[in-house]
Amino acid sequence: MALLELREVASAYGNVQALRGVSLRVEAGELVTLLGANGAGKSTTLKTISGLIAPVRGEVLFEGQPIHRLGPEAVARMGISHVPEGRRIFPGLTVRENILLGGSNRKGVTRRQLEAEADEKFQIFPEIRPFEHALGWTLSGGQQQMLAVARGLMARPKLLLLDEPSLGLAPLIVQNLFGAIRDIRARGTTILLVEQNANMALSVADRGYVLETGTLILEGSPRELLDNEEVRAAYLGGHHA
Repeated sequence: MALLELREVASAYGNVQALRGVSLRVEAGELVTLLGANGAGKSTTLKTISGLIAPVRGEVLFEGQPIHRLGPEAVARMGISHVPEGRRIFPGLTVRENILLGGSNRKGVTRRQLEAEADEKFQIFPEIRPFEHALGWTLSGGQQQMLAVARGLMARPKLLLLDEPSLGLAPLIVQNLFGAIRDIRARGTTILLVEQNANMALSVADRGYVLETGTLILEGSPRELLDNEEVRAAYLGGHHA
């Protein structure tokens, strides 16, 4: 049984069809990437999984349980953490306070335990440790993205949904961030990664899917997708990948 399974999921914004019968799966322990151009439906897929959008039809199963009729809080309690595009950190709170907030929905956990777990997140993201007591708004874009992921991990998710983590970041920052994503996976968190930077995404993924205007057109290993002419032309800048 897959940890996450989408079966023929269709989602819409009003009359605009965003997903058209998407079926995919993520096994426990995997890092799966969802590739596609702007407007392909990648973010909509994550929002449908996390309960922000209810599918028009189809099913979302998590650990074999249907979750597509649940709201975002109930989905989060099941063990799914969604780090949305745009970071959305709290600018007037310190970096440590932002991270601690990520654990606020957990029942029966002590403040001391949360503080210890926050310290662990600084090990994963050493770049933000010096700013532990700085306010969120003072961080660079890359530091804010690392903070957003650290906060998402505080929920101790079984599945981490990452939406466009590299968007707008300098190449060196992207490399550091993806090193951390690799580390998070190595520590046992299953990840579904939505990303426009196909080369970076496929460098860390076990499998990938390609979404085009709400329809999955390809699935394969990183090697299969990197060798695919269509993928190379659309996402990897022609034959130089």
